[in-house]
Amino acid sequence: MHTPPDSHGQRAVVLLSGGLDSATTLAIARAAGFECHCLSVDYGQRHRAELDAAAAVAAALGAADHRVVSLSLEVFGGSALTDVAIAVPVDGVQSGIPVTYVPARNTIMLSLALAWAEVLESCDIFVGVNAVDYSGYPDCRPEYITAFESMARLATKAAVEGAVLHLHAPLINLGKAQIIQLGAELGVNYALTVSCYQADSAGGACGVCDSCRLRRAGFVAAAVPDPTRYTA
Repeated sequence: MHTPPDSHGQRAVVLLSGGLDSATTLAIARAAGFECHCLSVDYGQRHRAELDAAAAVAAALGAADHRVVSLSLEVFGGSALTDVAIAVPVDGVQSGIPVTYVPARNTIMLSLALAWAEVLESCDIFVGVNAVDYSGYPDCRPEYITAFESMARLATKAAVEGAVLHLHAPLINLGKAQIIQLGAELGVNYALTVSCYQADSAGGACGVCDSCRLRRAGFVAAAVPDPTRYTA
């Protein structure tokens, strides 16, 4: 889960949602010298403005490629992010796993990243999960990342032939303020990013969902100007 100090231009697949964390992760991978191939997933999320944000972030941070996979998780539902009948919580971050958890989302996305990495002959995947200032999602924990990396090292033709995959989660132990400070140092333009769970079509943020609250508090704690366009 650790970023190598110098990649010497190796290819890496970077999962890019268009949010604050994934943008910072892309900046970290780029700073380490990787040729970054960004992957976003259109899974039927209600905050679809994040896909436009991902394209803008990939371009701004010099990604070698940016691809979007369409994979509708709406057919399952079970989350406020994929089922419009389930309201996004707006009363503050609560204990437990919130209804914005999308079942198996990171496993699905990392599996897609693994497939592309094998095609690219890449041994490095970057993901912006965080286990400090987050919403309690089980697939953001360090033990999950370790387990997926172990599985990935068994699951592909490349692995059987001797390649060793590295799953990098450079933000896993950082608080939101630390992430923002790091991203600012690396030149991330956070005005391009969308974190809100119910952002409007132009990327305007509600200001009251869990993600907006964590983001706003992070900018305050980091003493970095918040460029988010809040609608409330």
